[in-house]
Amino acid sequence: MTEYYDELETQLPEAREAALMAALPEAIGNARANAAGYAKILADVEPGAVTSRKALAGLPVTRKSDLIELQAAEPPFGGLTTRPAREMARLFMSPGPIADPEGHGADWWRFARALFAAGFRKGDIVQNCFAYHFTPAGAMFESAAHALGCAVCAGGVGQTEMQVQAIAHFGADGYAGTPDFLKIILDKAREMGTPLPTLKKALVSGGALMPPLRREVRDRGVNVVQCYGSADLGLIAYESEAMEGMILDEGIIVEILRPGTGDPVPDGEVGEVVVTTLNRDYPLVRFATGDLSAILPGASPCGRTAPRIKGWMGRADQTTKIRGMFVHPAQIDRVVKRHPEILRARLVVGSDGGKDSAVFLCETDGGDERIAEQVSDSIQSEIKVRAEVQIVAKDKILNDGVIIEDTRKYK
Repeated sequence: MTEYYDELETQLPEAREAALMAALPEAIGNARANAAGYAKILADVEPGAVTSRKALAGLPVTRKSDLIELQAAEPPFGGLTTRPAREMARLFMSPGPIADPEGHGADWWRFARALFAAGFRKGDIVQNCFAYHFTPAGAMFESAAHALGCAVCAGGVGQTEMQVQAIAHFGADGYAGTPDFLKIILDKAREMGTPLPTLKKALVSGGALMPPLRREVRDRGVNVVQCYGSADLGLIAYESEAMEGMILDEGIIVEILRPGTGDPVPDGEVGEVVVTTLNRDYPLVRFATGDLSAILPGASPCGRTAPRIKGWMGRADQTTKIRGMFVHPAQIDRVVKRHPEILRARLVVGSDGGKDSAVFLCETDGGDERIAEQVSDSIQSEIKVRAEVQIVAKDKILNDGVIIEDTRKYK
């Protein structure tokens, strides 16, 4: 079995860095010349001079949290794409709302590398349990599986009993989806008395793979690794069989910045993950993800030579990810505004048995017992995630500006 996806994974670090820096001027020039938004953002930038990380560090940062405003002002993609929506292959709308494009070409999001590192090979059957509705994750992993020559069962999310039946019926070799849902499927299979002997590997994303959940899944015969990406950038980093940090994708340039600034931090220091892509259709330049991580020293024991990050270590802002869905403070504010009885609210995100949990705390000004049910419906409608609603006493929620509190442990 081939050990690496391609020769890029084992090239000398110096050669990789030189190739990435050599590609920067063209990428910057393409964005500046062909994307109206970047024509403004990079108006004072000379693309030919951006040939080093030091030069890149002088460019403006565009934050994921800016996309809602940019896209509202210049729909549909905020002027950050080099071609119009009608020339794209697929169009997506993620909660926020944030519009995401997919251009033409095999494995446009670059997730095939992560699937390969997870052990997927030509001829495998993949049970793809990422969402296919509006958001791009399902398409991302399907196109990656097809690039490897895998067959895909488009499971999507939900319908757990049918997921079990499909895995057993087709003899699926592996799973792609969120960590939580993998456990749910395995639990359902046990409950149904349906063995899944062919299911031996999994690539998960869209949520933290907590150590207890990883151990439990592996004890049940499924080797699970994780990858890290976003709807805007595609693949950012992925685990290999070594499971010592996440290896950066070959098609991007990653900086770790001091949160809220454009300043790189020393290797090893925790900061915000900022990515520059070499994608000609959607050439994101110094795109701040809002995620925290840190560069690890040395190379992976698996032999891949790209830099590694520790993985997702939380959020640099209050936007967070719950069961694979980003939730923004502005969405919580919209829920509150639907219900005048709410004086103050906070969404508390936690982990319950390896699965994401969400509790919506709200102080109310009178009302009856139906408020909790009504607020629950508003939450589901606005953020597409179910949360337990708890009505608490006045002044129980601290007046500290925190709207989304993430209590999960990432270290």
